[in-house]
Amino acid sequence: MNQSSGLYKHKARKRFGQNFLHDTHVITSIVSAIAPAQDDHIVEIGPGQGALTAELVPYCQRLDAIELDRDLLTLLLASFSIHKGFHLHNQDALKTDYRELHQGRPLRVVGNLPYNISTPLILKLFEYTDIIADMHFMLQSEVVDRLTAQPHSKAWGRLGIAAQYLCRVERIIDVPPEAFDPAPKVQSAVVKLTPKDSSKVDLEQLGRLQALVKQAFAQRRKTLRNNLKGVVSDVQLEHFGIDPAARAETISLEQWVALSDGIEQF
Repeated sequence: MNQSSGLYKHKARKRFGQNFLHDTHVITSIVSAIAPAQDDHIVEIGPGQGALTAELVPYCQRLDAIELDRDLLTLLLASFSIHKGFHLHNQDALKTDYRELHQGRPLRVVGNLPYNISTPLILKLFEYTDIIADMHFMLQSEVVDRLTAQPHSKAWGRLGIAAQYLCRVERIIDVPPEAFDPAPKVQSAVVKLTPKDSSKVDLEQLGRLQALVKQAFAQRRKTLRNNLKGVVSDVQLEHFGIDPAARAETISLEQWVALSDGIEQF
């Protein structure tokens, strides 16, 4: 999704997943949660017509805006090029190399993410947690449910496990459809992701963890014994206190981490 500043009427384009945020209370709540500081380097994904940009760019040292829709570029440049720290990039956020934007200070990433790319984009950004201070995203409420999920729930799965392994995850506010124009058919929510100390993240272990979890959740209704057949034995599962007859959604983050690390040493 994107925001609307009210300065220019741009017809939302379905192929870009555009739903322009116009609710000033929601915008104020997001900015309050971000709390931009003078020395911040903010990366905004999908600035749209700049409603959120307008509330951030005066208060940070640098703001890199990534916008795919060429029809919005003139408006954004006309509105914000007066700020010397504003830099506009007409490119796909899924193909962006965020290390090329990094100039020493940790990046603060914000944006209203199109529903159709939100999950792959978040997974991509997890590759850059060593240079990211935090992330604030407007997402489909269902995606935020998955990010904040706990074991023994239908929402618990690959996305939540990866997110909570790498970040502290906090649901900020829920946003109704009428806060957007056009109104989407789903509820939305804002989430904050704060990467943990990068020195504590073992990238090799993360790779093992993601591969193991992907296999375990391949067919959610099947048991771990069936989904992990040929990968992890019953003896190995039991060694880590895990019932082979359990389903993947019942296993905690701590158990997944211990198992993915431990089976290499078993």
